[in-house]
Amino acid sequence: MAKKISIAIDGPAASGKSTTARLLAEKLGYIYIDTGAMYRAATLAVLRSGINIADEKAVEKCVKANQIVIRVQDGKQHTFLNEEDVTEQLRTPAINRAISAISSYKGVREIMVAQQRRLAVDGGVVMDGRDIGTVVLPHAELKVFLVASLEERARRRLKELKSQNARVTLQEVMEEIRRRDSLDASRSQAPLKQADDARLLDTTTLNIEEQVAKIYQWAREIIEKRL
Repeated sequence: MAKKISIAIDGPAASGKSTTARLLAEKLGYIYIDTGAMYRAATLAVLRSGINIADEKAVEKCVKANQIVIRVQDGKQHTFLNEEDVTEQLRTPAINRAISAISSYKGVREIMVAQQRRLAVDGGVVMDGRDIGTVVLPHAELKVFLVASLEERARRRLKELKSQNARVTLQEVMEEIRRRDSLDASRSQAPLKQADDARLLDTTTLNIEEQVAKIYQWAREIIEKRL
């Protein structure tokens, strides 16, 4: 039997990466790896430490001193920070504001990328993030770059935040996403960009089921050619 393929899904904030990747992995019987959760856990560690997030050396030292581990339990990914399951603590406004700066640092990315590659070494994974197809898994058999309009992404993120009882407006969320887009695209280390061989999928008018179905179709075509 042919080795299972690796699938890289990249895109800007709130483009639908995580939900799409998770459901796709379930449909294929693959393991879903949310790399963004690792950077969020690193950000949580830095915020808890109270250090200045603009101090690159201090941030890198802090992240290196903390153990961040991804484990699959009951078919779902859980993110652990020093053996504490912090999965439900990673999508707060404070982390949203700080994550782009922290994840831009070279030392932080080196730590994360090494672990992400280990998780994908045997294939059979769907991994999402911002530099999976360009840096983490440049040889992935299927690369997808998701995009959506700023307004639609803001609506999606607002819905998520309101489910957490956060008090924010659509305009505030839109400005935060616009700021993060700029930071992600302009950072010196692994900036957000579409890999040359990635397939572009605009999700603005698609629901999650349609997004998953399209990428599943692409994946099946590649898998069947390999058999």
